[in-house]
Amino acid sequence: MKSVNRGNAATGTVPAGSGVTPGMSGDGRDVPAGGGAADGRQAARVPLRELMDDRLLDALLERSRDEAGGLRLTGEGSMLGELVKAVLERALEAELTAHLGYDRYGRERPAGAGNYRNGSIAKTVQTGVGPVPLAVPRDRAGSFEPLLVPKRAGRVAGGLDDMIISLYAHGMSVRDILHHLEQVYGTQLSAETVSRITDQVLEEVRAWQSRPLDPVYAVVFLDAIVVKVRDNHVVQNKPAYVAVGIDADGEKHVLGIWVAKTAPESAAAGEGAGFWRAVMADLRNRGVRDILIACCDGLSGFEDAIHAAFGRTVVQRCVVHLVRNALRPVARRDAGQVAAELRKIYTAPTAEAAFDALAEFSASPWGTKYPQAARVFEAAWEDFTPFLAFSPAVRKLLYTTNSIVISSLS
Repeated sequence: MKSVNRGNAATGTVPAGSGVTPGMSGDGRDVPAGGGAADGRQAARVPLRELMDDRLLDALLERSRDEAGGLRLTGEGSMLGELVKAVLERALEAELTAHLGYDRYGRERPAGAGNYRNGSIAKTVQTGVGPVPLAVPRDRAGSFEPLLVPKRAGRVAGGLDDMIISLYAHGMSVRDILHHLEQVYGTQLSAETVSRITDQVLEEVRAWQSRPLDPVYAVVFLDAIVVKVRDNHVVQNKPAYVAVGIDADGEKHVLGIWVAKTAPESAAAGEGAGFWRAVMADLRNRGVRDILIACCDGLSGFEDAIHAAFGRTVVQRCVVHLVRNALRPVARRDAGQVAAELRKIYTAPTAEAAFDALAEFSASPWGTKYPQAARVFEAAWEDFTPFLAFSPAVRKLLYTTNSIVISSLS
C-alpha cells in the first residue's frame, strides 16, 4: 500500500503490546471514533509510515521473526499479516457501525435502537500475504452482512484472486498454483476454489467478445498470430485471429480475438480464409456496417472473405508482408541491396511513380537476377496501390499489420 486515509488508518486495530490503542493516532493524539476528520471532511492521504509509531513497527518486527531468527514478511503470523489483520478488522468495525447507525466509541446507543453489537467470532481468511486470523464483529439480530469479508467466504477477494488468475494466465496448472501459494505465502486452497476463481474470467471474456461495436470503422487491421493455448490440460500452439479497428475519432480498439480449434500440427501452417469469413460475419453481427479500409496479408481468399461481409471495403495489402514475400527467393548476401531497390516502389509519391519504379527494378540487374521479386508486386498491384493515394502520415498507418501484435498483447 502506498498511502492510506488518515482518518481510517489512525483508529485501526493493532497488535497487543504496540503502544497504540484504538481511538489514538500513532503520535498519541486523539482521533474521532468514526475514523474521519473532526470537521466531517475527508482527511488528507498521507504515507503509511507517518501514521505508524516506532513502537508499533518494533512490535511487528519482533513478532514476525521465526525460530531461525529470520524476518517473516508473509505467511501466518508475519509482519504484513498483522497489518492486513489490523486493516480488515477496522474495516469490519466500520461496516458494522454503518449497519447499526451508531459508533462503538464516542456516544451511547441511541434510544429505541433495536439492534446492537454482540461480540465477535474468530475466522481465518486467505489473503495475498497468507492466512490471517480475524475477529469478525457480530450484531444481536444477526442481520449484519459484511461486504469485505462475506459470511462463509474463506478468502479476501481481489489481491489473491488477481494473483491466481495471473499465475494461470502464465501457463501454470492448478496444481502448480496450489503449490506456489502454499510454499510462498502459506496459503492453502482447494483445487475447486482455484478453478472457480479462474472460471470467473471466462464470463468477462465472453461478454467482451460479444460486445456491440461501432457501425463504421475507418481502418481495420486483420492478422493472425500463433499463441500458446492450454486445451485439455495440454499447452498447444494455435493461431489467434485478431481484428484491430480505428474508429471515427481516431481511437484504436481491439475488436476481437478468435482462437481457432486447430490441431497443433496444422497450426504452424498459418491461418485460413474460411475462418476469416466467420470472423467478418461476427463483426457484422455485432453492429459493424461499413469498413473503409481493411489491411491484411496476401492470404489466398482473404479479400473474398472481407467482401462477403463488407462489399465496398477497400482492401490494402500489408507492405511488410509483400516485401517479405518478394525477398524470399533472394540470397541473403543480396537481400539488403534488393530491399533498398524495392523501397523505391512503395515510397513513390504516386501510383504512377510506383509503377515506373517497378519497371526500372525489373529492367535492372537485380530485377534480371531475381525476377520473382518483381512478380510478387505485379500480382498484388491492385491491393498494394490504394495507400499511395494518401498522405505520408496515413501511409505510415496503413503500411503494415504487424502493429496488431502490439495492440492485442498490450
